[in-house]
Amino acid sequence: MLNTSSDPEKKKASSQNSRNSTENADSGGTKRRPGPMEVLRTARTQLAELTGMVAESVSSFEQTEDGWTLEIEVLELTRVPDTMSLLASYQVECDPQGELLGYKRVRRYERGRADQKAGGR
Repeated sequence: MLNTSSDPEKKKASSQNSRNSTENADSGGTKRRPGPMEVLRTARTQLAELTGMVAESVSSFEQTEDGWTLEIEVLELTRVPDTMSLLASYQVECDPQGELLGYKRVRRYERGRADQKAGGR
């Protein structure tokens, strides 16, 4: 659409809008695949919104054929002292665009406890 307005601000806004729409569409008209950091941030935010708990860190992050798989550490129960607080690891599955498809808790532990290895002391 041709901007015939004489107002410089309207011309500038129109120019930016057409540039943004060109940048957002690729040659095939499909969505661009987000980068790893964008997927990580989106997954943490979505998991926190769904569970109502604080996502503290991401301990595992992998791109798969179907999208992304992450393991996110979540604070489930705050205790005093903090080393006794309960954390949980959630396995999170995302589609190729980074949208959360599902999650499940795979581990629950106290913050101050190390993992027990099989056959360890």
